[in-house]
Amino acid sequence: MKKFKFMFLLTIVMATLLSACGSGAGNTSNGGNAGGQGNEAAQNGKGKGSETLTIAWLPNESSGDLKDTRDAIGEVIEAATGKKVEHFTTTDYIIAIEALANGSADMAYMGATAYVEAKKKNDNLKPLVVNSGESGTLDDAVYYGWIAVNEENKEQYMEGDGYSIKGIKGQRFSFVSNSSTSGFKVPSSGIVAAFSKQDEHKDISAEDLLEGGKNQFFSEVLYGGSHQGSAVNLLTGKADAAAFCDTCVGNYVELKEGEANRPGAMYAVKDNAEQPFDKLGGKPFRLIAVTPVLNGPFVANLDQVSEEDFQAIVDAMTSDETTNNARIFLPEDSEASGLFWKSGDTKFMTVEDAWFNPIRELSK
Repeated sequence: MKKFKFMFLLTIVMATLLSACGSGAGNTSNGGNAGGQGNEAAQNGKGKGSETLTIAWLPNESSGDLKDTRDAIGEVIEAATGKKVEHFTTTDYIIAIEALANGSADMAYMGATAYVEAKKKNDNLKPLVVNSGESGTLDDAVYYGWIAVNEENKEQYMEGDGYSIKGIKGQRFSFVSNSSTSGFKVPSSGIVAAFSKQDEHKDISAEDLLEGGKNQFFSEVLYGGSHQGSAVNLLTGKADAAAFCDTCVGNYVELKEGEANRPGAMYAVKDNAEQPFDKLGGKPFRLIAVTPVLNGPFVANLDQVSEEDFQAIVDAMTSDETTNNARIFLPEDSEASGLFWKSGDTKFMTVEDAWFNPIRELSK
């Protein structure tokens, strides 16, 4: 039922998009992941007897301003297992994925697509928890993937009283990483669904969006390496349009006009924003497409984490104490930066692997 509800919601948003059409601040051009598969977090073969648990974090969650949230989560896990927690922050999606899959990291927090990719490499990965929606259930456990343009260029993406993505063809476009759910998988699927209705692009596929150039769909394709980096590519004029998500830039931007997470909304960088937005205060941008995306999980590698520790971590993360921990679920009026916000009955919940099948379907 939960899968049906999400797919129904996704279908509505895609239909809207179809009708409209008729960390770091890297800008690696025409390539998905610049990094390799090695890491310095930990050595392979630690095994279940180790007194240390290493958590890998994607680039979006590796920034310095999120350190307190990472530390708070680590403290919960340390108290539950009696083991020391080490944090492995990364600058590249593939490094975090490989670290979890090959056992260099025992756990990871990652987006749904990154989890699905890691699961393909090692079937002994299992999701621990995801953050729920405001309802305190999985029914609304989603965030939002955006396609945004600079405010000064909004007219070329307007259609009637609304906005259309048709103007992105031939432009310079920034994705996050081809391993990102809301930074590639979802927006590329939306672009393909919209433009494949046109005879000229009836055979278009997501692979056609990976690289730009002459006779390509985009004139140039950039990869920010993180959602923050993709947004910076847009705001600094390196890209004409960009994909990134609401939660990953929420600490740096504020709504200025329209309804949050709806096409047509205008946001601007906060005047006191930290790096990599510290020189972009006040810079506005406009959303031209918005799609709900399944929340990403905390994942354990069961080759490394014992069943006892796995259950202890689940129990601790789903406890009332964690739910009410203001360093993990920040109050809505907090001026601090964080990963999760206490809105309604938000909390961590257990989730099964099958809950991520809608993301797998996007690859077919």
